[in-house]
Amino acid sequence: MDFKTIFESRYTWIEGFMRNVRRYGNKLAMINPDDDRQWTYAELNKETNRLGHALQTDGMQKGDVLMLLLYNCPEFAFAYVAAHKMHGVCCPVSFRLSAGELAFNIDDSKPMVLLFNEAYKETVQEALTLTCYQPKRLIVVGGKTEGNVISYSDYLKGSSEAEPTFDYDYNIYDETTRLYTSGTTGRPKGVPLTSINEVLSAHDVMIHFPMSYKDVTMNTTPWFHRGGLHCAGPGPAFYAGATIVVMSKFDSETALRYVAKYKITFLIGVPTVLEELADNQERKGYDLSTLRGIVTMGSPLERSACIRYQKVLTPNIFNGYGTTETFWNTFLRPFDLPENAGTAGASCIDDDVRVVKIYEDRRAEPDDLAAHDGQEVGEVIISSPAKSPFLYSNNAEETENKYYKGFIYTHDLATWDENQFITIVGRKDDMIISSGENIYPTEIEAVLNNHPKVKDCIVTSVPDKVRGQVVTAYVVRADESLIPEELDEYCKESPYIANFKRPRFYRFVAQLPFNATGKKLHVKIKEDALIDLKNGLLYRV
Repeated sequence: MDFKTIFESRYTWIEGFMRNVRRYGNKLAMINPDDDRQWTYAELNKETNRLGHALQTDGMQKGDVLMLLLYNCPEFAFAYVAAHKMHGVCCPVSFRLSAGELAFNIDDSKPMVLLFNEAYKETVQEALTLTCYQPKRLIVVGGKTEGNVISYSDYLKGSSEAEPTFDYDYNIYDETTRLYTSGTTGRPKGVPLTSINEVLSAHDVMIHFPMSYKDVTMNTTPWFHRGGLHCAGPGPAFYAGATIVVMSKFDSETALRYVAKYKITFLIGVPTVLEELADNQERKGYDLSTLRGIVTMGSPLERSACIRYQKVLTPNIFNGYGTTETFWNTFLRPFDLPENAGTAGASCIDDDVRVVKIYEDRRAEPDDLAAHDGQEVGEVIISSPAKSPFLYSNNAEETENKYYKGFIYTHDLATWDENQFITIVGRKDDMIISSGENIYPTEIEAVLNNHPKVKDCIVTSVPDKVRGQVVTAYVVRADESLIPEELDEYCKESPYIANFKRPRFYRFVAQLPFNATGKKLHVKIKEDALIDLKNGLLYRV
């Protein structure tokens, strides 16, 4: 056999997992605190074999899709590994989907099997009344066999723990996982990841943390998205031989208790998770001495928040920026912080992240760069040959729209400095144009969040007859005495934003809208603001 043949058939994610089964067979692979179950790598392999044989008996072929509507749970991990082993495609989707949204995903990916938690049974049944395509098998976790649904335990009954056999080889270019974009604007798009994408995503984690077989990880975010699955989730952890602690639903006190109990070394969560962890840690003071790092993604860390987390939780704070299509592509490590807090960092080792100019009538060429001055706003483009498939499933139009000359055009707006550290200022479709001036929500949010009485905020706009649009801020108070006039005066005195950029409308709210990856949903708050303006719920200053 020549090098090319060996490389393409053996340098796969499943081969990496099986290496760990062989060399770390008696080492813990996964802990499920909800019911105190644990699996070594040998036991985890046997469980995935049982599912694999059941799927094989059911007629699963190479390339068939196994769709998961599951919160983080052991069965998710079994299915993820089993899909790799069966030459299939694991397709986790958000458990927050409506029936109509789930129906779209089912029709788009045509899963042979849909595996779901009992909690989502009604959503599944309603979705199937709206689809053109019907999965061959519906399997419920935590429920019983009933009608057209079979329980997970019944489905595996009598299934063998031996290794399944196949008439075809693995290949690094085979699709192994399909993720859907968060859908903050428009319909979500299917991202078909290959085995080599998953291997090299795991390598990125192992390089940047770094992470090894000695680590114990817990991802507090859902595994159905890229940051959940591939940032110390099942993808890299099982590839490295590490141990995963399953967190089915985030609770800050529970997470801190797990760190102390299971001696967790890496904890992953969005910035709002870190805020809750810090609040609880200040009150309770858990033993976090085993933590080697907390990794966050979804949005940049502000300097004051970063300093607090380094003091209260761990000095080793990491922050990544990227997309579903490309994983993370810029990264801030502990030695970059807090000096570079507020930025998204600079390109990862194998990535090429650029800020290019913006034109009204065309997209910029990849080498048509914005100035490295921290001032000129451009669009972020990413070339990530290791971690991106460079296309969408069943969507040639969007592939053509987003990918160009080996780069994905993100529609994120940013500046970059002489060291190529990128600062995200918003999205093309979030930009506010007031009296002919461009205003980016994130720059206003950064100023408001520095006010000691502000816990968090999100900025959007509402129509205005004179200015076209006016800045509007939704604020979560840290102190109930805060009033809009106080914030207005604070913005007027701030040296960081021009006076014309300050919010003219405010509304205090209990919480802000976020998507599953921790990004603020500006598109949702813009819709809410129109309704609130009409109903007189916005306070004008």
